[in-house]
Amino acid sequence: MPTLRASTAYLLGLGLPLLLTAACQSNSGSSETTAAQPAAADTAQTAAPAAGQAKFLSAPLVRDIYTADPSAHVFGGRIYIYPSHDIDANVPEDDNGAHFAMRDYRVLSMDSVGGKVTDHGVALDIKDIPWAGRQLWAPDAEFKNGTYYLYFPVKDKQDVFRLGVATSTSPTGPFKADAKPIAGSYSIDPNVFTDSDGQSYLYFGGIWGGQLQRWRSGQYDDKVAPNQPAGEEAYGPRVAKLSKDMRSFAGPVTEVKILDEAGKPLLAGDTKRRFFEGGWLHKYNGKYYYSYSTGDTHLLVYAVGDKPTGPFTYKGVIMNPVQGWTTHHSIIEHKGKWYIFYHDTELSGKTHLRNVKVTELKRRPDGSIETIEPMTGATASR
Repeated sequence: MPTLRASTAYLLGLGLPLLLTAACQSNSGSSETTAAQPAAADTAQTAAPAAGQAKFLSAPLVRDIYTADPSAHVFGGRIYIYPSHDIDANVPEDDNGAHFAMRDYRVLSMDSVGGKVTDHGVALDIKDIPWAGRQLWAPDAEFKNGTYYLYFPVKDKQDVFRLGVATSTSPTGPFKADAKPIAGSYSIDPNVFTDSDGQSYLYFGGIWGGQLQRWRSGQYDDKVAPNQPAGEEAYGPRVAKLSKDMRSFAGPVTEVKILDEAGKPLLAGDTKRRFFEGGWLHKYNGKYYYSYSTGDTHLLVYAVGDKPTGPFTYKGVIMNPVQGWTTHHSIIEHKGKWYIFYHDTELSGKTHLRNVKVTELKRRPDGSIETIEPMTGATASR
């Protein structure tokens, strides 16, 4: 995570209130709620917006727990969502996001967008990952070989982020983690994409608290500063082919190149376009769309390429800033429409206790994506 001193200024600059919340209690059982209504055990309270306050485009999918970083997939015609599970761990905020101290994953599902959402309970707990130290951040999932695979980042016992994989015979788990992280993996925000030829790819990376910059030399170096000189080529996300068993890399890890309209790599100082974290790949009309968060400028943007490994040419903004410090998303097609799953902090008004949402993703005839405004009102002047 990037600097949180900036996040406080960002929230105050928007004039958004810090809403009082009750402690958010979780449970391991399944529950069902409707996207537009609070669950029966609604412990994440929010006040009705007053005149001039923000009005949100979409409602939280669940309200009795805090969820973020939603990775959505369609398995067997049903939508399954693999989010982070935010908790208030009483960890002080710092520049590297130590207070994002998540300890387990839950799975949500729904038959269709706008329908009932089922919380299937805990799918994987940090105590059941042999090599894990702390901080279960944004996961992703895939189905192949008759098995469901859950990919996740967590700091190992040396406090270095690695990527792990866990498996299940059910999309809702429980998942059993492999005894070791994926060899050669590092950083955060795994995203799996399987192309029409059956080849699967794992994309990953995030700077600042995600530690991507510490691997610049190919070896971990905790002395590397998160800020690059503005004129340097920006750090790019990473990608590797997955082996047939989906539990190891089938080739080298390479950097994904994101270019400007002139074909030149984006620079570190280009903070409204350069990669920061939260990458997601989807395919549309034969083109590969790589979308990601710009981090400290709070945009979700996208770039388009002819191959799954890039290079990708920057095209524009998918979503303007949400309320809260982070922004993270996934994109799927379901029943002939495209949707973007994302998060904000409508329920808590804080920087780290988040809630997942969904809205339709619309395209122009040329395939470009229309920019989404996730809220209106007090944010109009940001």
